Amino acid sequence: MKFDHPQKPQISQLRSLWKEAFGDTEEFLDIFFSTAFSPNRCRCATEDGQVLAALYWFDVSCAGQKLAYIYAVATGKASRGRGLCRALMADTAEILRSAGYLGALLVPQSEGLFAMYGKMGYLPATLLEEFHCAASEPLPVREIRPEEYAALRPALLPPDSVIQEGENLLFLGKIARFYKGDGFLAAVSREAEHLRILEYLGDSGGIAPLIAALGHREATVRTPGGRQPFSMYLPLDDRCPRPVYFAFCFD
Repeated sequence: MKFDHPQKPQISQLRSLWKEAFGDTEEFLDIFFSTAFSPNRCRCATEDGQVLAALYWFDVSCAGQKLAYIYAVATGKASRGRGLCRALMADTAEILRSAGYLGALLVPQSEGLFAMYGKMGYLPATLLEEFHCAASEPLPVREIRPEEYAALRPALLPPDSVIQEGENLLFLGKIARFYKGDGFLAAVSREAEHLRILEYLGDSGGIAPLIAALGHREATVRTPGGRQPFSMYLPLDDRCPRPVYFAFCFD
């Protein structure tokens, strides 16, 4: 068994593993591998040159400190039950520590995964509020570029929030659109006929008018705060900040 960054000929294997694990389309994978993927931010477990498990990360920061957002952890069906995920996560933690990352974040997709990552040393971290909201009378909103959203966002974030820029923003800009209204910002995605407000920051009175302005009757909305556990983090250094808010989950 070998743990390493992938080589170029293994990218097709990474794509196949991803599709098997998560079921995403070729179009989505094209977007990810063209905008967000770097071999230096991917680790895989291989045997005889075959990729058996893999994970990726994005560079993020909190309180000015470098963290990694670990994403799309997957083990091939034929290789499960061998402890590959735990071994790959431990290998990645050491790689990140040696590269100067102070901590790692991830977003479990189920209670069982919260428990599994807890056994690997990950601690519950950020909370958010997720709810459904019906539209009201529309108010003026303006679509803005991802770069403007990123520039305006920090002023509305809670202290010790995770900042997602660079390749995060490039990737997010392919799957979401950004809006500014009177006293608020929002990052929005449409999945078929369903509207998802991936992040809403600012005056909550703008949520229902925003939904109407975008031509929908209702939406699922995420805002900072609340009681719903969202992400977990692993401190890799005593100076690791404990994040309080993390927004853009790409799982």
